[in-house]
Amino acid sequence: MDTDSTQQLFDRRRAGLLLHPTSLPRARLEGCLGTESCRFIDFLVNAGFTVWQMLPQAPTHGDRSPYNCLSVHAGNPAWICLSRLRDAGWLSGQIDAERRQVMLRQARLGFLDQAGDADREAFDVFSENNRHWLDDYALFVVLREKHELRGWFDWPPPLRDRHPEALAEARATLRDSIAQVYFEQFAFFRQWMDVKEYANKNGVRLFGDIPIYVAHDSADVWANRQYFDVEDDGRLRSVAGVPPDYFSETGQRWGNPHYDWNAMERDRFGWWRDRFAASFNLFDLVRVDHFRGFEAYWSIPADQETAVNGHWCEAPGKELFETLYREFASLPIVAEDLGLITPEVIALRKSFGIPGMKVLQFAFDGDADNLYLPHNHERLSVVYTGTQDNDTTVGWFYGLAREQQDRVMAYLGYPAEEMPWPLIRAAYASVANLAVIPLQDILSLGSDHRMNTPGTTQGNWLWQFGWEQLTPELTQRTREMVSRYGR
Repeated sequence: MDTDSTQQLFDRRRAGLLLHPTSLPRARLEGCLGTESCRFIDFLVNAGFTVWQMLPQAPTHGDRSPYNCLSVHAGNPAWICLSRLRDAGWLSGQIDAERRQVMLRQARLGFLDQAGDADREAFDVFSENNRHWLDDYALFVVLREKHELRGWFDWPPPLRDRHPEALAEARATLRDSIAQVYFEQFAFFRQWMDVKEYANKNGVRLFGDIPIYVAHDSADVWANRQYFDVEDDGRLRSVAGVPPDYFSETGQRWGNPHYDWNAMERDRFGWWRDRFAASFNLFDLVRVDHFRGFEAYWSIPADQETAVNGHWCEAPGKELFETLYREFASLPIVAEDLGLITPEVIALRKSFGIPGMKVLQFAFDGDADNLYLPHNHERLSVVYTGTQDNDTTVGWFYGLAREQQDRVMAYLGYPAEEMPWPLIRAAYASVANLAVIPLQDILSLGSDHRMNTPGTTQGNWLWQFGWEQLTPELTQRTREMVSRYGR
C-alpha cells in the first residue's frame, strides 16, 4: 500500500512544538491568523523546529473545547485577524476586540464596497467550492442564534426536521445574516492559507487534528442525520465514551452521537472522504483522535448517566481506510492510539503504515515492557512529553510520590538538569522520527499553565504565553538540543 505522504513527513528526524493558535499572546485581542502566527513561525524556525502541531480549528461551543465543535468543516471566526482585514482595506479605524462581531460585519460591508475584481472572484470561487457544507453550516449558525443557542433538536419541528419549505423561508428571511457567515468563512480560510504558505515557505509543516466524533449540536448531525445513531426527532439513541478502567470505576461518558456505520459504508464513506479532504487542504499532517474507535467503539445507551452499561461494537475501520487510500493514494495521518489498545487496533494501524503516539508521562507505570518507555519506541511514531490533556511535565513530575520520582530519574540516568529538560531530552533522543513538545514544557511551566484537565469544564483552553518568555537564550538552547539529537 502506498504511504508516500506519511513517509515524506517521517523521512527524517524532526522536532515540533504543540501550541494551539488561541494560545498566541494577542489571539483574543485581534485573532490568531496574522502577525502573531507568522512571528511564532519565525520562532519555530530560529529554534530548529520544523513542525507546528495544533488542535482542531473549528468554531466551538461555549466550553471553548476544540473537540466540541459546531462543524467539522468550518473555521473559527474568532481566529480571524482584524488587523489583516484593515490592511485589506475592508475595515477602518481602531481595532476593538470587545466588538469583534460588529467589526466583522463592518468588514463585510467594506468588502462589498471596496473589494477589487480579484477579491470578488476569489470569494465566488470559495463559495462555490465549499457550498456542499457551507450552505447548511451558515443556515445552522444563523438559526441557532435566532433560537438563543438552543440545540437544533430543540428547534420547531419544521426546522429541526429540515422541511424544504421551512428551510427555504428561513434562507430568504435570514439572507443577510447567512451572507455574513459566508464572508467570515471566506476571511478565515484566506488568512489560514496565507499562514500555511508562510509556514511551508520557511520549512515548517502544520500538524492538525481530526476528532473522531462530532458534537450532537452541530451542523454535521443536523444536516446529515442519516449517518448518525439518532431518533427521528434528533434525540440520541447511543453515545460515545470509554468503559470503566483503572482510572475510573464508571468509565467516561462523552455524550457524542455514534455513527451509523452501515449507512456510511453504503455511501462509500462519502462523509469521511469529504472530511479528510478538507483537513488535508489545511494541514500537512493530521492526528486522528481516538483511533481505536475505528476498530471497535464503546456504545452507551443515551439514557444512562455513566459508561458502565455500555458495550463494544465493531467498526469498519479496515473498509474505511481502504476507501480513503483509494481516494487519496496516501494518508498523511497519525493515530492517537493511547489508552487501552488491543492487538486488533495495533494490527489496523500497522496494516496501513500509520504512525502511533508515545507519551513519556505514561512511560513509568508497569515494567520494562511499557510501550511508552523510549527503549520500546518505533521510528514510525510521534513521541511527546505530554499532550494538551496532560499536566505540564513540571506539574506531573513534582506531583508524583518520591519513590515514583526516583524511578523516573533512575531510568533517565539521574540527570543534573531540572525537570522538564530531562524528559524533553529523552523525547529528542528517542528513535521516533517526530518528537513534539508542548510549549509549556519548553517554558518549564507548572500545573497552573496546563491547557486542559479532562473531566472538568471550567478554566480550560484559555492558556496564553507572552513573547517575552521566548528569550534568545531559550531559542538557542532549544536549537542546540534539537541539533544534538539529529532533529
